[in-house]
Amino acid sequence: MNNLTLIGTVAIIHLLAAVSPGPDFIMCVKNSLTYSRKTGIWTAVGFSIGMAVHIFYSLAGVALIISKSIILFNFIKLLGAGYLIYIGIKSCLSKSSKIEINRQEKKDDISKLSAVKMGFLTNVLNPKVTLFFLSLFTMVISPNTNPTILAIISAIIIIQTALWFSLVSIFFTQKRIRSIFEKFQNVFNKTLGGLLIALGIKVALTEK
Repeated sequence: MNNLTLIGTVAIIHLLAAVSPGPDFIMCVKNSLTYSRKTGIWTAVGFSIGMAVHIFYSLAGVALIISKSIILFNFIKLLGAGYLIYIGIKSCLSKSSKIEINRQEKKDDISKLSAVKMGFLTNVLNPKVTLFFLSLFTMVISPNTNPTILAIISAIIIIQTALWFSLVSIFFTQKRIRSIFEKFQNVFNKTLGGLLIALGIKVALTEK
């Protein structure tokens, strides 16, 4: 896999995972509706800082595994691919549900630091994100991986996170946008799931 293909593939996988509703999504919408759009955006910044932490230990850990045993690395890669396929199937089978947090009562706004802290802790303490990154970086890391490519991929993931959840904050503070999302959530989940399954298979078949 050449560098541009690698960067593009990782960016797509991460974006698909980010747009799938989970703890980060719920926290972002909750803070946006309970406090303000600005607080939702600062919460997104917290998510991106959490991503930087996940990236750091994932790169270091996977690189260490490779240096010790290529067999162990391939085993981890297959587990990671299996996880992507699993969350893809789970997304395909999930049913639409209304976002109950749209009933949150407005409260006095919180500080930027508090919003960032809430976002950071929600992201960095989520074990599913840990599993996702370990699976993602088994595809990225190899003994000859260019550090510049790793830096570009890391930057893309961090920026994608901040931008996506900032958009979530903006969109979900508009009632019409939220209702449209709920209406087409089932189609969205199945499309997302199919793409994740395909990408999981791609990861499993990728050779170093």
